[in-house]
Amino acid sequence: MQNLMNSVRRVENLFPGWFQDAKHDHYADYGWPKDLTFQQLYSAYHRNGLARSAVDKTILKTWESSPEIWESEKPAESDAESDIRQRFDDLNLWRALAEADRRSIVGGYAGAILRYGDNQPFSAPVQRVPGGLDGLVEVVPVWAGQMTVSLWNTDQASMDYGKPAMFTFNEAAIRSQYDTSGQPRMFDVHPDRVLIWSADGTIHARSALEPGYNDLIDAEKIKGAGGEGFWKNAKAAPVLEMDKEARLADMARSMGVSEAEIADAMNDQVGDWQRGFDRLLMLQGMTAKTLSITLPSPEHFFAAPIQSFAASMMIPQKILIGNQTGERASTEDQDDWARVNMARRSSVCLPLIRDMLRRFEAAGIIPERDWHIEWDDLTDSGPAEKMDRAVKMSGINAQSISDPLGGGRGVFTADEIRAAVDMEPLDAIEEIEE
Repeated sequence: MQNLMNSVRRVENLFPGWFQDAKHDHYADYGWPKDLTFQQLYSAYHRNGLARSAVDKTILKTWESSPEIWESEKPAESDAESDIRQRFDDLNLWRALAEADRRSIVGGYAGAILRYGDNQPFSAPVQRVPGGLDGLVEVVPVWAGQMTVSLWNTDQASMDYGKPAMFTFNEAAIRSQYDTSGQPRMFDVHPDRVLIWSADGTIHARSALEPGYNDLIDAEKIKGAGGEGFWKNAKAAPVLEMDKEARLADMARSMGVSEAEIADAMNDQVGDWQRGFDRLLMLQGMTAKTLSITLPSPEHFFAAPIQSFAASMMIPQKILIGNQTGERASTEDQDDWARVNMARRSSVCLPLIRDMLRRFEAAGIIPERDWHIEWDDLTDSGPAEKMDRAVKMSGINAQSISDPLGGGRGVFTADEIRAAVDMEPLDAIEEIEE
């Protein structure tokens, strides 16, 4: 027994770490990057279909409609509300914020530069801006790679201690090779003039693509290996097997070359044959064979990283990529997806919009009010579902009226049934007509 234990110890000394508390570097083993840069995340969004679909579908659902700014909880539009709506529409403000939201999902955070008509440089703090709503000139969404902190607040007595004191905007940081515009812009931006858009409102938020980035790499490997394998099978060069009685001199003479040039001549001939030229493949004394690659079906291997990536983005798989059979996502998937994006609105978008409104109040862009942000409910039923509910309510009424135990009365009133399909009560319509 002692000899056995000594043998085990000797093996452990020869191979440390393999028999006790074995650890593997999965990142090195599987080809995953240990640290992600903004450029890698940016490239994934622009070059990977799964990443693009997840980000864009999240934004399209979250910003399926635009929010409204109300002075009170009543839906009647006041003059101030009308002016704000028109000015925001003229500036495409909601579209700019949606784009900032899109870029924050990729880079962890994004910036929305607030350009005011106050005749001050971007590096100056914002005081009162003349002109009211006209003082807001533009809202410019920028990538995290373009907006970096150049100065931090190190004054421990300051209310903004530990926060950025100045940003640097460098438009050329991620300029595309297809961008042929003029001189790229670069300037300092005071925090008063930029709204940082992220999950926590700071530049420290992590990219939503980061948890599933390894899955994107695995999916690319499987897809690329399958495509390369099929390509090599289709374009495989023949393997020429020479007969033991073949003579190179006779082959060279028939091809019109010297014996030293026969290998180059065969390469040229095989190349022409592979390119589809209708030329003779001379095989005097040789047999042409092909090396085929047996490829397993990639669907099962491809499904695993897709499922994991969909889970990392909290998006149902059928909504992420659709279904090969043409089936639509289930009602449960659609409801869950709507709840996820309603949660994004509540935890990310609405707090940042409120911060923006407070900035506009401080700058004199909008009057100081207890502003209400109204946004439709993504979990609300569609027109077909609402009509189906009204039909069921009417059916229940009919059964209740015909049932002797029901007392000849319906369960729902006409106004309740009309409310189920978002229609005004009959009394209100009669008052309007009068």
